[in-house]
Amino acid sequence: MPHAAASTSPARRPGAEPSLTEMSAAGLRAFFRIAGDWDLSAEEQIVLLGSPGRSTFFKWKQSPQSARLGRDTLERLSLLLGIYKALQILLPQPAAADTWIKRPNSAPPFGGRRALDRMLAGNVSDLVAVRQYLDAMRGGWA
Repeated sequence: MPHAAASTSPARRPGAEPSLTEMSAAGLRAFFRIAGDWDLSAEEQIVLLGSPGRSTFFKWKQSPQSARLGRDTLERLSLLLGIYKALQILLPQPAAADTWIKRPNSAPPFGGRRALDRMLAGNVSDLVAVRQYLDAMRGGWA
């Protein structure tokens, strides 16, 4: 599974905080790889990113290095990357990890629906719920 690559910006000093543009670009590149692994439609991707306008979404997809994301979108990206990472740890088989979000799940946060359905409710709190569930499973206290 490919992971987000470190920024290659030559202007940044070692140890310096990444800029908003660098964080946005890295987050979007990782997100679009995950969306491919999860086989998400453009509409699903848009909802997970917080429902930016379609033209904005396609601009981000075409040129992530020029994006300057807001706090809400960066938080969503962080949660989605955490969900992806947790699944890779819990389910080492890539196909199992990548299809987990699309399988019905009887655990309390999902009520028999797919984790993706919960994530597509559109609220950051729904992404938090999935992330917390997976973190609990990893820690053995779910």
